[in-house]
Parts: sequence; structure tokens; C-alpha cells
Amino acid sequence: MGIFRGKVILVTGGTGSFGKCFIQAVLRQHMPKRLIVYSRDEFKQFKMQEQFAAHKEVMRYFIGDVRDRERLRMALRGVDYVVHAAALKQVPLMEYNPGEAIKTNIIGAMNLIETSIECGVKKVIALSSDKACNPVNLYGATKLCSDKLFVDGNFYSRKGGVRFSVVRYGNVLGSRGGVVEFFLARKKTAILPITDPRMTRFWITLDEAVKFVIDKFKIMEGGEIFVPKIPSMSITDLARAIAPGCRLKTIGIRPGEKLHEVMISEDDSRNTTEFGRYYVIRPAFYHPDKKYKRGRSVPDGFRYSSDSNGEWLSVSELKSLVGGG
Repeated sequence: MGIFRGKVILVTGGTGSFGKCFIQAVLRQHMPKRLIVYSRDEFKQFKMQEQFAAHKEVMRYFIGDVRDRERLRMALRGVDYVVHAAALKQVPLMEYNPGEAIKTNIIGAMNLIETSIECGVKKVIALSSDKACNPVNLYGATKLCSDKLFVDGNFYSRKGGVRFSVVRYGNVLGSRGGVVEFFLARKKTAILPITDPRMTRFWITLDEAVKFVIDKFKIMEGGEIFVPKIPSMSITDLARAIAPGCRLKTIGIRPGEKLHEVMISEDDSRNTTEFGRYYVIRPAFYHPDKKYKRGRSVPDGFRYSSDSNGEWLSVSELKSLVGGG
């Protein structure tokens, strides 16, 4: 039954797209002692209680904010593993409300790290974003800072104490507020606005993201940033897959937006090891374990970018994923 058998798991931001999918997978494939949803939205928690009513003996629901250190400390008592999925992530809104992004994405990360150490949690994986690599907007900058906090949080944990690692991936198919949802809503207008026809993005399904996180709980040593090898897609191909009969209207790249996303920069490459279907960015200031010598060091100057990726989704593949046409 794997690493979660008989364990207590807490998911911050547990009412979000990833949180619900993660909880479904753990309930289906493992036998946890308890699963705790920690989030701010009481209505979403109420709907989750209905959705997971058959598992009410296992499920627990905490109304709380990662900004609230005392509430986190109470929720983390007796917890073995934490998935940190709570974040403010809408790029334009974060540019307009920078202080709020800092309070949730950075201060909230600090609160979780410190209370996890205090409460004796065993392992924590924080979810990151491709926007954290060479950030050009505030959201990306806060996630980069969060990544650094979780990696370096291992310095503060005693030997044999809690281990912190990060998982970084690209756009998630089916996530709330994503581009697929945006295109589907505008399909009936016969015009799809796109920012730039050259734009590319990394692509991963929710199920793939959840499986990747669960797998990395099994092998993490602490301090790694795990990056999956995932396909890229062209924004114009996605538009053709969802609404082939619509006219595409170029509106220009928005402030804080990149033409292509990067998950591993040239500077990161010096500390990056390649494995079969993923990369590991090792911590720059210490090496958690010699086991990563089993992988292959990437070439100097390596860059994992959505435009130069060797794996691409075709229009037909995108259509089968998003149900377009």
C-alpha cells in the first residue's frame, strides 16, 4: 500500500484542483489513517465533505490559512506527511495585490516550515511552478522565494527530522482558471483571443502531477527540486484542438507573461541530474545523498524550456485530452 499506509497526511489548499485529485488517489490506492484538508474556503470544504462522504472516518477538515501560524500548529499535530498546495497564483491579480501574494506564498511557506519542524512532521513536498524559474512576474518571484525557503528549510531541521523538497511542473490540464477553461468559455463566440501565436507551454495532467508527487515522497532525501519530463504544446495548437472553427485573434502578451516557460535554467544546470522521466535540481549548498550520482549530469548550459523541448503534443493529442472539436 506504499508510503501512506497508516499515516496521517495534511494537504494545504486541499480544496483546489490538485488537492482533490491527490486525495482521491490516496484514498483509492493507499490506506491512510487520516487525510486532513486545510484551506480557507468553508463552502468548498462543505462540498468536499459531500463528495468524500463515504470516507468520513478518514477525512478531516480544518478551516485555516497558511498565514496563521497558530492554526497551522494545531492542524499539524500528529501529521506524518504534508503536501503544500496552498498559493495565490493568478498573475494579474498578484501584480495588483503584491502584499497579499507575499503574505500567502512566502510568509505562509515560512510558517509551514517552522511549524512542521515544531510538530515533528516527517516529510513535506511543496508544489512549485515553471514561473518560479527566472521569474518575470510577482507570482513567479514569490514561488522562487518559496522554493528557496523549502530547500533551505532542511538546514533548520535536526538530523533525522523533517525533510523538505519541492516539485516543479508546468500548466495543469483541468486546473481551475486555466487556459482550457478560458478557451471553452469563449468557444461559442467564434473568436478565441490568444496572446501570441508563437507562445508555448509545458503541459501535464492532474493525474500525472499527483502520481509524480506521490512517487517523489518515496525517494526524496530533502532539498531537491524535482522536475518531471513532460511535453510542450503550442497555444495555437491548443486553440485549434478546442475550437477548430474559431478565428484566432492576437491580443499581445500581457504584463508579466513569458513567450516560453523554463523549468530548469542554465544556472540550475550545474546542479541538475537527469533520470529516466525526471530531473533533480540538487541543493546548491549541500548534497543530500550520494544516490544522485546514479543519475546523469546534464551538459553545462543545459536549459529545459517549453520551446526547445523534445516532446510535443499534436493537435489531435490535445483534442483527445481536452475534448475539443
